[in-house]
Amino acid sequence: MKVYKFGGASVKDAQSVKNVATVLNTSGYGNTLIVVSAMGKTTNALEEVVRAYFNRENHETLIKNVENHHLNIAKELFSKKEKIFDDIQLFFSDINSFLRRNKSPNYNFVYDQVVSSGELISTKIVSAYLNSAGIVNTWLDVRDFIKCDSTYREGKVDWSATQQRFENFDTSQLYVTQGFIAADSNYFTVTLGREGSDYSAAIIAYCLNAESMTIWKDVPGVMNADPKEFPNVRLLHSISYEETIELAFYGASVLHPKTLQPLRRKEIPLFVRSFLEPEKAGTSVKKGQPLDPLTPCFILKKDEHLLHISSRDFSFMQEENLSLIFAELSRFNLKVNLISVSAISVSLCVEDKFNNINKLIKNLEKSFALDLTQNVALYTVRHYTPEAQKNVAEGKEILLEQTLKNTYQLIVKQLTT
Repeated sequence: MKVYKFGGASVKDAQSVKNVATVLNTSGYGNTLIVVSAMGKTTNALEEVVRAYFNRENHETLIKNVENHHLNIAKELFSKKEKIFDDIQLFFSDINSFLRRNKSPNYNFVYDQVVSSGELISTKIVSAYLNSAGIVNTWLDVRDFIKCDSTYREGKVDWSATQQRFENFDTSQLYVTQGFIAADSNYFTVTLGREGSDYSAAIIAYCLNAESMTIWKDVPGVMNADPKEFPNVRLLHSISYEETIELAFYGASVLHPKTLQPLRRKEIPLFVRSFLEPEKAGTSVKKGQPLDPLTPCFILKKDEHLLHISSRDFSFMQEENLSLIFAELSRFNLKVNLISVSAISVSLCVEDKFNNINKLIKNLEKSFALDLTQNVALYTVRHYTPEAQKNVAEGKEILLEQTLKNTYQLIVKQLTT
């Protein structure tokens, strides 16, 4: 069985959905399971619904706008009234109904129940269109298969329960299902983190012992940098699991950080290809293969925070201090992207997805002296050269830099726009 993943850009409008059929006809789709994200910027739009709901603003108008957007896409795809139109309206009716009934003050719980609708709606539309185009498929609710705990917005997969759900799975058909979402033991929806659709596809590939997984994107493959941020980017024709995991860890946006682990465990090849040029090979990710071409790889993470923590009495920054600091970081879900430790201090570049940095500061300042610089930019260069270091640092106000084997990192003041 092969697993294909189509992201939001690949199904952003009616023409894009039609192109999915073109990709399948070009690349083949026998014995394939297709994982699809929400359409275009739908996730962002539904996030606005949740924000408005908690701020007691007019969330119903925002819901109607998203509904109309999907209905307009469907009108371009289907020539006559079909069941899909009723399906779309029912999904949005369910969102309104849930928010009217909801009594939970838990933002993350409400977020997952609302935002997950984007994937459910998009896959219904894609599945219906493919069937109408003669590409016969079965729509699946991935929540019947991927099981996880109740950590809303960052669900942790229950691998045993998930694997069990895929036992005796009929691999002879074509399926369409959702990325990004799963269900807990009470069947409440739990999302797997932003950009989690890649991870969903990898979970499914692992459980089905797939022969390969392919991510279809609007770029030729894995590039050595984000073309929106860096000039003269190059296509990486081949790359190893290990190197891809390194790039993902440091924040390369082409792959979700958790995607590679299940694929690597079973040595399932990953291909990243362009849905605009489906005839081209793109990038292959496999065990042990060299980086081709061997070139510096550039990663930029914005809106980071640089936190300098030092002991008040100039005592050494020993294990018990570090243990306390990292326990608090874990408690408040702050991701560390750079660590620099000296005898009496530690500097951390942290990512604050859940807006908890002030809570962390409040707890740590009881024991340590703190200095926080907010909204900094973190540059990482893998396989750096002196020329690459110079190009990244040139013209920037450097706050901290660190060089490790094969990796150069630089924290700079972020330019405001």
